[in-house]
Amino acid sequence: MTTISQPTPAIDHQSPTGALTRQERSADLDIGALGRLVGLVDYDASRDPFPVVAMDAVVFVCGNATQTAHYFQSAWGMDLVAYSGPEVGERDHTSFVLTSGSARFVIQGGVAPTSALLDVHRGHGDGVVDLALEVGDVDVCIAHARSQGARVLVEPHDETDEFGTVRMAAIATYGHTRHTLVDRSRYTGPYLPGYVARTSTYVRRPGAPRRLFQALDHAVGNVELGRMNHWVEFYNKVMGFVNMAEFVGDDIATEYSALMSKVVSNGNHRVKFPLNEPAPGKRRSQIDEYLDFYTEPGCQHLALATGDILGTVDALRAEGVQFLDTPDAYYDDPALRERIGHVRVPVEELKKRRILVDRDEDGYLLQIFTKPLGDRPTIFFELIERHGSLGFGKGNFKALFESIEREQAARGNL
Repeated sequence: MTTISQPTPAIDHQSPTGALTRQERSADLDIGALGRLVGLVDYDASRDPFPVVAMDAVVFVCGNATQTAHYFQSAWGMDLVAYSGPEVGERDHTSFVLTSGSARFVIQGGVAPTSALLDVHRGHGDGVVDLALEVGDVDVCIAHARSQGARVLVEPHDETDEFGTVRMAAIATYGHTRHTLVDRSRYTGPYLPGYVARTSTYVRRPGAPRRLFQALDHAVGNVELGRMNHWVEFYNKVMGFVNMAEFVGDDIATEYSALMSKVVSNGNHRVKFPLNEPAPGKRRSQIDEYLDFYTEPGCQHLALATGDILGTVDALRAEGVQFLDTPDAYYDDPALRERIGHVRVPVEELKKRRILVDRDEDGYLLQIFTKPLGDRPTIFFELIERHGSLGFGKGNFKALFESIEREQAARGNL
């Protein structure tokens, strides 16, 4: 692994990206708590050509948005806060807006037989179509993106209702994924114009935690062989993102398969995008499998930040969420205990839950990965609890990839 950009763990309170968003404030996060959750660092926003405030939303297209929204509420503890669909004048599709802490998911599904979302789902299955970003000035960002060769999908425009005005635009990234740019500084509604406030009829179990995760830590994209560096350069030039880390060679290979990965982020690491491509190996890698079943580049997984990974994993397992298994040998290896030193929970408790642990020069992290969430072996989630670490669990890559390979073999895709 090469660590490329690791500024001082801190945050610039004077910069646009140092301020909390309305969503973060409503989640009762302070800047210190957010920094600990996702590993924020200090940087000079005045030199940023494309200043990103935060992730705005992760937009999914699903075969059954109604049931998927229920799943995220009942299993993942998310709150329904807004809705759009036929009952409020949107005849083409339904959209459910869910939140957990500062993270916002928008679950969409086609309603009209002619809805383009039905074609998207037919081609890719359930997946992420938009990694929307909150920005301070949509027009400045679009002007810079266009000057650097980005494909503008939606020109800057205003959308207005009784709650105010949102300025929006969109640019293309890998596959058919897009980045919608949103300036909601003049808006107080539940999500966007065209949406109404909505709360769930689902009743949580007695004693259920208030929320199971508090923020989105990073979103991982899978691209074709030979295209990773192209997209790294795209984020460098178009969005002013910095190169945060790269993983190549033995760092990220097993006996059978390999991949390459580089991580880009905005200046303060509030938005992080690891980018993966397959590498030659004896068998097909997890990236090859994803590209086969999603049929093009796309978002492979979302890492969800939690302050209590043990409690979160216990609650999710109780709701039937399935996680990748890790062999006992991982936890029984004396080298693991020597490498990680003291962590907040005994290794035996991590072993019981199959949670992985890694340490780097800045601290340590705990992490675990779900099995694919839908019928196709494409998108899955990671849970991550950071304790100073700014990394991505490099010491766990081999154990993780071997677990994924066992699942691939069971599906006949290795």
